Amino acid sequence: MIAENNLDFVGNAPYVLVALLVTMALYALVTQKNLIKICVAVALLGSSVNLFLVLLGYRHGGSIPIYFLENEDKIRVLPTPQCLTLTAIVIALATTALMLSLIVLIHKHYGTLDIEEIRRLRG
Repeated sequence: MIAENNLDFVGNAPYVLVALLVTMALYALVTQKNLIKICVAVALLGSSVNLFLVLLGYRHGGSIPIYFLENEDKIRVLPTPQCLTLTAIVIALATTALMLSLIVLIHKHYGTLDIEEIRRLRG
């Protein structure tokens, strides 16, 4: 029984990975001056949140939640984080597409993607 619990996703390593990804994305959002790099940081932040939602719904040895005729003692995977993750993926896709289209328009208008340069050119 103890050996099975030790195989459960190698402890807290996935949560540490999520925290590292969120930290990297937030650091890039604060420090980067290029609009493309900021867009990539926002996408990385969304992906790390999706990974966190998937980790919340994971159950070791769990089955899919659609089998409602099986015995009630069986462990099931939580369906709510799965639904939230699918919704977040669609929203992240739309947000990324909007950001990239705005970046293209900004580049056509100002000729640069540097935030400092755009602020200076704007007046």
